[in-house]
Amino acid sequence: MHKRPLGRTGIEVSALCLGSMTWGAQNTAEEGHAQIDRALDRGVNFIDTAEMYPTAPVRAETTGRTEEIIGDWLARTGRRDEVVLATKHSGAGFSHARGGAPISAATIPEAVEGSLRRLRTDYIDLYQFHWPNRGSYMFRQNWRYDPSGQDRDATLAHMEEALEALQREVDKGRIRAFGLSNESAWGTAQWLRLAEAGRGPRVASIQNEYSLMCRLYDTDLAELSVNEDVGLLAFSPLAAGMLTGKYQDGALPPGSRMTINTDLGGRRVPRAFAAVDAYLEVARKHGLDPVQMALAWCLTRPFMCSAIFGATRMDQLDRALGAADVTLGDEVLADLDATHRAHPMPF
Repeated sequence: MHKRPLGRTGIEVSALCLGSMTWGAQNTAEEGHAQIDRALDRGVNFIDTAEMYPTAPVRAETTGRTEEIIGDWLARTGRRDEVVLATKHSGAGFSHARGGAPISAATIPEAVEGSLRRLRTDYIDLYQFHWPNRGSYMFRQNWRYDPSGQDRDATLAHMEEALEALQREVDKGRIRAFGLSNESAWGTAQWLRLAEAGRGPRVASIQNEYSLMCRLYDTDLAELSVNEDVGLLAFSPLAAGMLTGKYQDGALPPGSRMTINTDLGGRRVPRAFAAVDAYLEVARKHGLDPVQMALAWCLTRPFMCSAIFGATRMDQLDRALGAADVTLGDEVLADLDATHRAHPMPF
């Protein structure tokens, strides 16, 4: 498994990252542990989680359970030094953590402490803000995104105090690196500018949605990533499972994500299924597994740090891990570009 630099931190992470948001809901603790074992055996060293996980579905009584499952694995195996562990501080509006309070200098120490306790570790390798206090155009909000009501001065003041609080966590040895999620180019640029002014740790990565079917990142964020060494951690690189083809022709596999989240977070629209058909045809034409094609394509992008994938079954995990051994030729890449032009922004 190829390793890639996590920003300018000196940390190296596997090109594929094991996602965990089903552990504790769709998956048992034992299944989660088996996934970690298998992924590490195949060269993965990067696990992504969040204090709000599992999310399939989100429930008050399961919030934090995924971190606990990972913590139990760490305690049982003693393999902490083999894993780069990323987690996230929930943002404003998530009522199951701190009553939905926004991210602030006051919430950061409490949130870090909670994650450390559940993860049963002394430090977090990558600590991410799950979404900005000011909102985001992610999760289909791009269709009506309007930043005109933002308070620039308040946003910058928040960033300054948050970075100072994060620096205190770095100084204590409780976090090693800082990352963003569901962020914009302007927001990331401000975090970088303030870090360069000495306010706190430099942004190492951005975790945003990215796949053959969701390519908002290709514009301004791509340029920022390349020039500032802030790589993308792509979530939903299989478009919530759509690119596997398992939902085509009205199929609804038992236990699948669509049985829980019926519109797949706004992705379940007619144009999306037409796009999937076109991508599946590219895979058939070139004799490729569509899952491995979609993940391998992500890894060709010049701004990609790591692609985060999840699985509920071991065969799905093995299938996805096989993407690390797939190289896409020029003809495949040309066909994928042509398909994107024919099916832009399908959801």
